[in-house]
Amino acid sequence: MTSRELVYKTLEHKNPDGRAPRDLWTLPWAANHHPKELRRIIKDFPSDFLSPEPCHREKDISQGDACKAGRHIDGWGCIFENKADGYVGEVKAAIVPIIDEDTDWDEPSRVHFPTEWLSIDIDQINAQCHATDKFTQSGACPRPFEQLQFIRTTEQLFVDLALWPSGLEKFIARIHTFYCDLLEIWAKTEVDCLNIMDDWGSQQALLIDPAVWRRVFKPLYKDYIDIAHRAGKRIFMHSDGHILSIYPDLIELGLDALNSQIFCMGIENLRQYAGKITFWGEIDRQNILPYATADEVKAAVHAVRESLWHDGGAIAQCEFGVGANPANVYAVYEAWME
Repeated sequence: MTSRELVYKTLEHKNPDGRAPRDLWTLPWAANHHPKELRRIIKDFPSDFLSPEPCHREKDISQGDACKAGRHIDGWGCIFENKADGYVGEVKAAIVPIIDEDTDWDEPSRVHFPTEWLSIDIDQINAQCHATDKFTQSGACPRPFEQLQFIRTTEQLFVDLALWPSGLEKFIARIHTFYCDLLEIWAKTEVDCLNIMDDWGSQQALLIDPAVWRRVFKPLYKDYIDIAHRAGKRIFMHSDGHILSIYPDLIELGLDALNSQIFCMGIENLRQYAGKITFWGEIDRQNILPYATADEVKAAVHAVRESLWHDGGAIAQCEFGVGANPANVYAVYEAWME
């Protein structure tokens, strides 16, 4: 069975005896600090996933390296400050600092919509898909909530969502239209799935009132998911934090796979959704990956398998990021092979 076939069977809950597909995420920190160990993990447990290079014909306005110390400017013009190499920095200043009129949101000089991302070379992407038997994912990842934070800063966006200033709804609609166009372009390629993301949770709850999430953001995700399914694609989403309150909504919308911090929410609380969605990882990177013993790592993997596997419906994903013990990352994949 090829990697592509394995992932599809897992998503369809038709994988009663097969292994879980593997998906290792890494930050540059891992390669910088543990290059030998990372090479060993990749060699012994090769991924079943591949993201083709987008092959843009036009260059966006981004500057700098997002994972290097110093300043990085993204494709929208948002400015990130990073104190060290190996991971992404933070936005410290809004590029739309004051909202007092509708035009403040629409002023072209304030926010650059990265239409360059629409200039993908479909033929080159398709050639990469044809050259592999891995499950292929789009090189675009709409993130409306996070991009609004990068534009306004997190604190100010929370105020905006509470006060709903004039112009905000129209600006969200502009972002959403751009992201729909981006997904429609990728849906014309031969990748197997499209990706979306937004980190919605704190350690204990959703970052905003779930009622506001359902009113403002749920309709956006519905459109993204519908675009994928109309094109015969699967769609995966990543969201960090405690997002238990919106799991039923994402299942209702037809999301195929969700990467979330399942240990943060409690695996026992997610058992009710086994068989209804594919759990795209993860193994706890706050405690288990940096600090656990090998036996504790094995127990964590077995708990995921026993609680969330339903003739498929779980992917052996974990992130080799800042602070992770490489031996524990290796142990994750050893345990999944059991």
